[in-house]
Amino acid sequence: MQHVPVLLEPILEHLLPAERVIDGTVGAGGHSRALLEHGAGAVLGLDVDPDALAIARETLAPFGERAHLMHASYADMRAAAAAIGWDAVDAILLDLGVSSMQLDRPERGFAFRAEGPLDMRFDPGGQRPTAAELVNTLDEDELAELFFRYGEEPQGRRLARAIVRARPFHTTSALASAIERVMPRRHGDKIHPATRVFQALRIAVNDELGVIERALPEAISLLRPGGRLAVISFHSLEDRIVKNTFRLEATDCICPPQVPVCVCGHEARVRLLTRKPIVADSEEIARNPRSRSAKLRIVEKLSVDHDR
Repeated sequence: MQHVPVLLEPILEHLLPAERVIDGTVGAGGHSRALLEHGAGAVLGLDVDPDALAIARETLAPFGERAHLMHASYADMRAAAAAIGWDAVDAILLDLGVSSMQLDRPERGFAFRAEGPLDMRFDPGGQRPTAAELVNTLDEDELAELFFRYGEEPQGRRLARAIVRARPFHTTSALASAIERVMPRRHGDKIHPATRVFQALRIAVNDELGVIERALPEAISLLRPGGRLAVISFHSLEDRIVKNTFRLEATDCICPPQVPVCVCGHEARVRLLTRKPIVADSEEIARNPRSRSAKLRIVEKLSVDHDR
């Protein structure tokens, strides 16, 4: 399946014109290609997935030296930008979470509808543990907490107990079947019983929420005054971090209400361009079902630079 970039029109509308752009989750290169086609001077595309980078290289080859690609996490975007001589940029895009390209490859272990190894690492050559390592080594309490915190799974304790009793697990289908035995799929259920557990494992394997928390302040620091940061999230855990970080970065004083005079010294670094997130319309959802859960939030760097 070809990866279709989500919310492309509002991305182009809000990020362009721009001379230097960082696509922190370049994937197959769909957003980067459109940005370059519509006038971006140069794009630095980052990804921890070497398979995605290989595809992005083909996608962006026609743009020559205007397209820079690097095997790096978007949490390390400042170092990546410095490596090509950029000390500041005009726009940054982050398209969070797992891509359809990764889900469509059973050997990567992200999907439960096809047989594959319990891997789930965005960077298969990295140092992060695999999903199999977590499932087979964490104790019942740790698994239950993981399922609840990262998957918002209300049956996390019950599932953790069953998994500990039945392990070891080495394949996606074996784990999904075990989950389904504990929570059989009922007629009319919109999501598979394993969905939240697989989300939780993927987030834990890749430290996804920690990466977002580290990257957003770094991204704002890297923007030129007037530069813009756009973030696409796909579930409430991601969106909550983005919303709260943007709100904090757009606020001057964060002292408690009972403090009469500001003593915190906090100064806003951005202004919110999206009070409410931009979402896909019905036409885009029909073309690209993945866009149904996408939320786009955008901030603009203030002219007065208060970088911390």
